[in-house]
Amino acid sequence: MTKQIGHYIGGKIVVPEGARKLPVYDPGLGEVAGEVHLGDAELLDSAVKVANEAYQSWGRAPLSRRARVMFAYRELLERNIGKIAKAISEEHGKTVADAAGEARRGLEVVEFACGIPQVQKSQYSASVSRGVDTYSIRQPLGVVAGITPFNFPAMVPMWMFPVAIAVGNSFILKPSEKDPSASLLLAELFSEAGLPEGVFNVVQGDREVVEAILDHPGIRAVSFVGSTPIASYIYRRAAEQGKRVQALGGAKNHMIVLPDADLDAAADAAVSAGYGSAGERCMAISVLVPVGETAEPLLERITARLADLRVGYGQEEGTDMGPLVTREHRDRVAGFVANAEGEGAEVLVDGRDHEAAKGKGFYLGPSLVDRVTPDMELYKQEIFGPVLSVVRAKDSDEAIDLVNSNPYANGAAIFTRSGSAAHRFQDEITAGMVGINVPIPVPVAYYSFGGSKDSLFGDTHVHGEEGVKFYTRGKVVTQRWADERIPGVDFGFPQT
Repeated sequence: MTKQIGHYIGGKIVVPEGARKLPVYDPGLGEVAGEVHLGDAELLDSAVKVANEAYQSWGRAPLSRRARVMFAYRELLERNIGKIAKAISEEHGKTVADAAGEARRGLEVVEFACGIPQVQKSQYSASVSRGVDTYSIRQPLGVVAGITPFNFPAMVPMWMFPVAIAVGNSFILKPSEKDPSASLLLAELFSEAGLPEGVFNVVQGDREVVEAILDHPGIRAVSFVGSTPIASYIYRRAAEQGKRVQALGGAKNHMIVLPDADLDAAADAAVSAGYGSAGERCMAISVLVPVGETAEPLLERITARLADLRVGYGQEEGTDMGPLVTREHRDRVAGFVANAEGEGAEVLVDGRDHEAAKGKGFYLGPSLVDRVTPDMELYKQEIFGPVLSVVRAKDSDEAIDLVNSNPYANGAAIFTRSGSAAHRFQDEITAGMVGINVPIPVPVAYYSFGGSKDSLFGDTHVHGEEGVKFYTRGKVVTQRWADERIPGVDFGFPQT
């Protein structure tokens, strides 16, 4: 019997009768692995009502109680990493090891949220005037929602809901319909950790549920990660409804390699950051920028490493790179490689010819495309696949100008032995996350993740202290109590 994937509302799995359904594939086999039941505006409304009722008590729960639930959740996640990773690999296609790494990066945000009593402390100023004190507090918003992509079905949701819930909100998650099962595991474990029913809910769906989230008056804030066109739309529409919004868009991450760099380390980094998870990462390196005479020896090293890269089923031990998430996406990525060749680029390694691409499943081998120019579609578009474009630069000025001219500004990296070159790079580059001899500079959980320009719509990044601020509203309280020692107390505007 085909696996049926439902929703999680009010602390239990919900599978409505007669709902629209979509197939969920095992990309490694190219076969249907289950069916996800899609929600609608009515189901979303019922989830909001449940979440709002739960918020009335959870939002007033002591910080110590919230922290205890987060600590218990952290322990359950740790014990179930393998189960979560298997669910991700089955529906996304990435290797089990990669999926486990994703889950652990999400776990780091849960660990950050365990310290919410410390993070949510406020400020206090005594005697700002005679007998007057002023202090600030941060309070939860109410019901908030997250709309997350297929490429990280555990980590990206965990960028959002642990912080949102730890500060006192209730949360509705709309995961990708391509790999929805991991979200249900996360929800069930949270309930097992002692989270009250209705605080964390999962509503599966497609555009209909997204539109309902954006328009629902009971949802106070929306977090989103996805492509730039959709992020822009999410931001505008939700903001028009008076919601707080953070919408993270697409990326075109560059890795500059200067002539003084360790070329073996740079080649290792380019391969792991360009082809890990089949390139389906918003922080994947998709553009390699060798400077000066660096190109030939660097590309020789990368090409040699690609020959040893093992492409295959994500659940088989020893696999380095699995399939892409759908047949349509695989064909789209292959089309970009073909188009680049037609535009004059040089395809050094063609993933379309890989043995794995000829069998069942949605496979495409790694592609390495040299002599790409900024006017080519391969450079202008977010490929989101195992394709590394090479744009040569004559010097570091040209390389930095290339990065800063790109409309995307999620991440950028430089490989060099020069401290002054690295310092200049971190100061002048416009990306929101910068790596120095680190190809994928995703911050640890107590910092915040996010880019700039067309990679971010809104003012705040996710998780860390910015996440706490996003999911809370600030108040400043000024107080004075009558004191017989202060004659003629004036209860008007305080004066010093």
